[in-house]
Amino acid sequence: MKKIVFSTVLIVLTVLMSACSNDDSEDTTPVKENSRTVLVYMAGRNNLSFTIQPWLARIMNGVLTDSVSLSDMGISCIDGENRASDPVVMEGVLRYAFNHYPATEGNYGLVLWGHSDGWIFHDEVKRAKKRAYGFDEGNVPGNSSVSWMNISTLAEVLSDLPHLKFIMADCCNFMCLEVLYDLRHVCDYIIGSPAEIPGGGAPYDLIVSDLFADGPFYASIIDKYYQSLDGFLPLTAVKTSEMDHVAQATRQAMQATRASIGEGYADMTGVIHYYYTKLSIDFLREYCLCYDAGDFFLSHAPQDVYRQWKQVLDKAVVYRRIATEWETNKIWDFSFSDFTVTEEKMHCVSMFVEQDPTKGNYAKYNEDIKQTAWWKMVGL
Repeated sequence: MKKIVFSTVLIVLTVLMSACSNDDSEDTTPVKENSRTVLVYMAGRNNLSFTIQPWLARIMNGVLTDSVSLSDMGISCIDGENRASDPVVMEGVLRYAFNHYPATEGNYGLVLWGHSDGWIFHDEVKRAKKRAYGFDEGNVPGNSSVSWMNISTLAEVLSDLPHLKFIMADCCNFMCLEVLYDLRHVCDYIIGSPAEIPGGGAPYDLIVSDLFADGPFYASIIDKYYQSLDGFLPLTAVKTSEMDHVAQATRQAMQATRASIGEGYADMTGVIHYYYTKLSIDFLREYCLCYDAGDFFLSHAPQDVYRQWKQVLDKAVVYRRIATEWETNKIWDFSFSDFTVTEEKMHCVSMFVEQDPTKGNYAKYNEDIKQTAWWKMVGL
């Protein structure tokens, strides 16, 4: 569904492979070094689009200059499904791309195109339908055996590859503190939205040059994306080197907030949320997920604690654009009309907040969050 027009050197990746291995016998002779290499990793075999043949292409000035198949890259598939969400395949393709299209050290960019559910995850072997990034149906549209990739797995894959200048997440619900913390060591900046994004995604015909720019390139990317949707999408850029400080500040703020709340769970009435998990028009707060982190502390922490926490967050959130509404596969008037948006309330990063396990799906989420590195640091 996304029409992509490129005006400079860009590597474009469609769908990849599952249950595969890398053949080390392929030619690994690098080509001429570029000042920056940007790889667009497209997990597109789902309801966004469908491509049977996975391949890697290089585009310059809007023209396809060369391409290579997965088999030519030395990636062999066991089950033949060619899934984009297999970690072995992702690592193999990224390693091939960065080796054959090398850039100045630390000057690589990665765009993640497709579906995402933020930090939510399950056992990857079970191919559950709600998990992090990559939703891949395999070779057959509508395949019941759906594969995703956990963000913790994504972090492991990227940690063995060249350090990235940025990750641009052109997928839903990516800008949560749990995800940002997991990826803090693999890139300098992460750009994306805490909310659902429209099927059309980013305006690539407008932002490609910014993907290769220096300085605060993220601001131009966000502004053009935001303007292309007439302001109907919250967007933010985060400096990952500040995420350890954010985690420490959040731990302290949570301790003070718990003391302020007392027994029981925080009343989340009126707090901005970015993800409503129930597929119905009957609004039930227990199906809200991914609350705005700052709005939660603004509502429940002592004000001096909130101000101290926000000072730390503001060093991490280097740029943001708020939105009063955004596109969603839920009916807005039922699912998201329980809060108001202001500059003060919307911080454009989300956070899971533990809630009563007898309601909604919180019994599961309260346990799942404990598997994240964020929870182990913050101690939610």
